[in-house]
Amino acid sequence: MTFREAADAELADLEAVVGRPLRGRCAVVVRRLDGRPVVIENEPHLRDGTPMPTLYWLIDPELNEAVSRLEGAGGVHRYEDLVDPAVLARTHDDYRRRREAATVRRDAVAASGGVGGTRVGVKCLHAHLANFLAGHEDPVGRLVAHEVGVPELVNVVVRDD
Repeated sequence: MTFREAADAELADLEAVVGRPLRGRCAVVVRRLDGRPVVIENEPHLRDGTPMPTLYWLIDPELNEAVSRLEGAGGVHRYEDLVDPAVLARTHDDYRRRREAATVRRDAVAASGGVGGTRVGVKCLHAHLANFLAGHEDPVGRLVAHEVGVPELVNVVVRDD
């Protein structure tokens, strides 16, 4: 698989949103209806070879804040209790396989685990929402999207796999 990379002008916009230079290659895969980036797909290694376990990264400031409020109110445990553990395990395995398929560097240590770098349970609601918005089945991400009202805010997916 060839990893898609943001154009230079788009990369500058992404760095402005994130507030720092990005240390790896990435591409926007989900946008707001007005064009602002919501989710980026990261190459599985940073430029220096460090593993990047977060394949899909939620960079939208408003959604990040809303999801952080959910996490702060015990959302990680609440959502973990709401989903079937077998379905969640499949979600983690699918995520791991997509990250492996997107891996370009074979000379560096690779990240392991699934969504948010974990193999079981729920670790990061932001990562689950990003995975879901990028067009992948993620029961936690679906619940988070519903709770924060995402369907009214974003184009479903702008990827072209």
